[in-house]
Amino acid sequence: MAYFLVCVDVSADERGVFLLLLNNLEAIIMSAILEIGGVKATELANQFKTPLYVYDQNQIEDTLTTFVENFKSEAFPTKIIYASKAFQAVQMVNLVADYGLGIDVVSGGELFTTLKSKMPREGIYFHGNNKSREELDLAFKSWVSHIICDNIMELNVIDELSHQYQQKMNIMLRLNVGIEAHTHEYIITSHIDSKFGFAFESEECSQCLALLTDHPYLTFEGVHCHIGSQIFDLTAWYAAIDKLVSALKTFEQPLVLNIGGGFGIKYTDDDQPIELAESLRLLIRYVETALLEQDVTITALMIEPGRSIVGGAGSTLYTVGYQKQTPEKLYYFVDGGMSDNLRPSLYQAKYACDLANKLDAPKTEKVTVAGKCCESGDILITECLLPPAEEGDLLVTYTTGAYGHSMSNQYNKNLIPAVVFVKDGVAREVIRRQTLEDLLRYEMLD
Repeated sequence: MAYFLVCVDVSADERGVFLLLLNNLEAIIMSAILEIGGVKATELANQFKTPLYVYDQNQIEDTLTTFVENFKSEAFPTKIIYASKAFQAVQMVNLVADYGLGIDVVSGGELFTTLKSKMPREGIYFHGNNKSREELDLAFKSWVSHIICDNIMELNVIDELSHQYQQKMNIMLRLNVGIEAHTHEYIITSHIDSKFGFAFESEECSQCLALLTDHPYLTFEGVHCHIGSQIFDLTAWYAAIDKLVSALKTFEQPLVLNIGGGFGIKYTDDDQPIELAESLRLLIRYVETALLEQDVTITALMIEPGRSIVGGAGSTLYTVGYQKQTPEKLYYFVDGGMSDNLRPSLYQAKYACDLANKLDAPKTEKVTVAGKCCESGDILITECLLPPAEEGDLLVTYTTGAYGHSMSNQYNKNLIPAVVFVKDGVAREVIRRQTLEDLLRYEMLD
C-alpha cells in the first residue's frame, strides 16, 4: 500500500472541516477492505495465514432457516438431510443439528466425524455405492439406523451383519430413474449408466425387494434418487418425482420419498439459480399434486442439500505472490491452487474473485489467477478483471464453501488450510491449519 504526505495550509475556521475530511478519508480507505462476518479479510489472513477457508456463519444460519421454513407441507412430514460431503467438520455438524436437520455420510470417515458431534444417531443416513464391510460394521456398532442401499451385493452384506448383531436397520433403495440434470457430466448422477443406484424395473431391484420382504431385522423404509448437482431448472426434478411416485404406487404400505439434493448456487454472473425459498415451495407443491393424482401416501418427504447450504457462505483467501506477463496472458500467482480448490481442474468450475484489500480500486487488468502446484492445469480462474496487484495483496475467491476443503489434498506437500467460522465480528477456528510436522505424521522414519 502506498502512503502520501499531504501539506495543506488551512485557517483556524477551516481546521475542523479538514479534520472531518481526514476522518472520512480514513473510513473510505478502510471500506476498501473486504469484511466477512464483520471481520476484515486482512485481519483474518494475519491471524490464521493463507490460504484460508472462511465461512460467514450468519449466512449459513440464514440458509438453514430458509430450508426449515419453506420445506414443509400439511400433507406429509418433511425432513432435511444435510449432505456432509459438501463440507464436514464437527462444528458444522453441530450447527445443522441445532436446526433440526439430519445428515448423510458416504464413508467411514464421515460417519466417524459425525459420531463425534451432537447429531442424534437416528439422524444419520449412510450413503455410498461401495461401502466396505468395515464401514457397514461401524454403522451397526454405532447404532446408525438408516442405510441407503446402492446395490444387491451391499444389501447381502447388510443382511449378514443384521443377523450377526441381531439388530434392526432401516433400508432405503437408491433408484436410478434415468433422468439427467443439465449440468457437467461428472456431477450428473442418474443417467442410465451411472455408477449409482439401479432401475426400479431391474432384476437387481427385484432381488433387493425380495430380500427385504418379511426380514426379521431389515425394514424397507423407502426410495431415494439424486439426479445431479447445480440444478437450475426444476423440470428434470419434476420428472424424477413422477417416476418415484409411480414406483411407490406399487407398494401397499406408505414409504419415505427421498428426492435427493442438487440445488444450484451462483458462482459467477453466468449462473442464474431459482431463488431457494421459491424452489422449495415449488417442489413441495409438485410432490403434493403428484401424490394426489396417483393416490399415493408417503410417510415423509426428504431432501439432501449440501452445496446450497454452505457454498455461498464460504470464501477462500490467498496471498498474491509473483506476477508473470506472457505474450497472451498476465498471471497473478497465489499461495494455493488445486491443492485447496480442485474443482476448476477437475471439471472446469468457474469462480469470481477480487483483491480483498483493494475492493474499490479500478479493475484494469485482464488476469489469469494460477496456483503454485506443479501442474499446467493448476488454474483457479482462467480470465478475470482485477486491479493492478502487488506482492502481498490478498485475493479472495467467492463461493468456495462447498467442496473446497472437502477435496483439499497434499499435492506437492502443500499444507491443508485452516477453516474459520466468522459471526458478528468474532472469528473462531473450526479446523486448524496443517503444520509441516503433520506431513510426516504417518511416515516411517526409521
